[in-house]
Amino acid sequence: MSDVLKFLQQRNSAPRLCAPGPDAAQVEGLLQAALRVPDHAWLQPWRFNVITGAGRDRLGQVFVDALLANDPLAAAAAQDKARAAPLRAPVLIVVSCLVQPHPKVPRDEQLLSAGCAAHSILLAAEAMGYAGVWRTGSYATDHTVKTALEHEPSQEIVAFLYLGSRDSEAKQLPLREVDNYVKYWNQ
Repeated sequence: MSDVLKFLQQRNSAPRLCAPGPDAAQVEGLLQAALRVPDHAWLQPWRFNVITGAGRDRLGQVFVDALLANDPLAAAAAQDKARAAPLRAPVLIVVSCLVQPHPKVPRDEQLLSAGCAAHSILLAAEAMGYAGVWRTGSYATDHTVKTALEHEPSQEIVAFLYLGSRDSEAKQLPLREVDNYVKYWNQ
């Protein structure tokens, strides 16, 4: 089996991350990998917000603001959890899709392209020796969050990618039986 195939078969998310994370040059490499995904009609629908350093604290406050906009009586513990969420990793990349009207490329296909970009970032980070986890949740559709990130009205968040170093050993996931998910048409 090729090393690349084995790598792809063993990749898994790392919910516990710590420093170091990818530096600016490495993040650019991650984004270059993301820009190679399938892109029907060359719409280039993907957009990225890279959040590091104090930007993580700012995003945490945005999450608190979003929480309070939806629940003005949110408990202090919920506010603390929202504030701390971006601090789970040294680097966050928000992957979004700028949906564009097109007669041959529907919205869903554009979103899938942005999803492929997010997955490419995770794979590239793993190839660099880092790890990551893909999160969405209510903040992905929240108006307060999208406004703070300066998103266009037709821009949809598909992933909050948390990137850094593994804080523990990688999970050993069992291989799945391909036949449980596939129907072959041979004739």
